[in-house]
Amino acid sequence: MTSTPFAQAGSSGDAYPTYPPYPPSPASPAWTVAARPVDDPVSAVLLREYLVDVADRYYQLHEGRDSTREEIEQAHAEMPSDDLAPPGGVFLLAHHDGELAGCAGLRLLDAHTAELKRVFVRPAKRGLGGGAALLTAVEAAAGALGAGRIVLDTRRDLVEARALYARHGYREVPAFTEGPYAEVWMGKELG
Repeated sequence: MTSTPFAQAGSSGDAYPTYPPYPPSPASPAWTVAARPVDDPVSAVLLREYLVDVADRYYQLHEGRDSTREEIEQAHAEMPSDDLAPPGGVFLLAHHDGELAGCAGLRLLDAHTAELKRVFVRPAKRGLGGGAALLTAVEAAAGALGAGRIVLDTRRDLVEARALYARHGYREVPAFTEGPYAEVWMGKELG
């Protein structure tokens, strides 16, 4: 496996990136964010929770019901996350007070641009700074990968996510992807 400039040996001996924890706020408990292989069973748990969360919101809005198991399996097959791994990507897990609480992924689109994917904080941990912790770590990861810009796409109904991105300097950009769930495109130049 090719090592990235920020890789360290994981427990399996494979190289994957690690990042310093997001500095805790005096008003909230500490969040820590670290890279984890996207195919790790712990990562798989959060990726599935992410898919259920966004799919349920979509189907509630458009059809007045939650997603089915078959729809989640189909979404998982149609939107793989295997590119959120070194050497051109990373998958991050966030912990709040030592408890698994969220995730985010990043993949290089080209030598200068990284795409943010799969940002998720468990509902019980929302509003406690986890999204900010994940974005801080994602931006560090993008810089370590050599990217000077991060882009993302999201849906209009994911207003909390859009507000989080805007608070952290992401602005709307022209569309760079197509698909039924890409309705808003945002980007940020990294300093």
